[in-house]
Amino acid sequence: MITVHNIVKAYKGQVVLNVPQLTIKPGETFGLVGNNGAGKTTLFSLLLDLIQADKGEITSKEKSVARSEHWKAYTGAYLDENFLVDFLLPEEYFEFVGKLYGLNKADVSKHLDTFETLFNGEILGRKKYIRDLSKGNQKKVGIAGALMGHPEVVILDEPFANLDPSSQIKLRKIIQELPDHMTVLISSHDLNHVTEVCDRIVVLEKGEVIRDIFTEENTLKELETYFTEEVQTDL
Repeated sequence: MITVHNIVKAYKGQVVLNVPQLTIKPGETFGLVGNNGAGKTTLFSLLLDLIQADKGEITSKEKSVARSEHWKAYTGAYLDENFLVDFLLPEEYFEFVGKLYGLNKADVSKHLDTFETLFNGEILGRKKYIRDLSKGNQKKVGIAGALMGHPEVVILDEPFANLDPSSQIKLRKIIQELPDHMTVLISSHDLNHVTEVCDRIVVLEKGEVIRDIFTEENTLKELETYFTEEVQTDL
């Protein structure tokens, strides 16, 4: 589905990402974890052709994401508030995104029903522009928009950040109930949530893949041990 071939990205001569090979299969829920500066957002930005690699290529359905736009038709994403149109009301934003996918108001409304519990009465019908919402509520809007139109691929950067505990649990349930055929990529600092929702987890450290593991009973403990040892090494 998605393949990373010899990707290298550097800023001011310093390599921030160096991934020789990485393949994400169709229908996989893929987690990306690592400390700040590990290269998680850089990798997702490359996957979405928001930045250019210094070397290598990323393909989606065997076509380069940097040299074609076919992937945009089946890919939904939310990395940060820059993905939003913040001078719109949430209702206007959802209608706008829906039109991009050829959805009518009834289709959009049906889609938003899935997020009613997550929105918790704080998003729709409040007559507040997106820019005036809290960071957490902006994230809820962005995630709901990213999942509109039944995309084959969804990329979410730190989806649990800025959400209160109840909202994190609700979002985790939404992700767990996504269709099996959907390929979902999630980066997160929250090891508990990422092990709950992901089939496979890759650990990035200083731009390099350190571990690539399939989630099982002891995965959370393994990750906690790894990052605990990292802290002890730094002391």
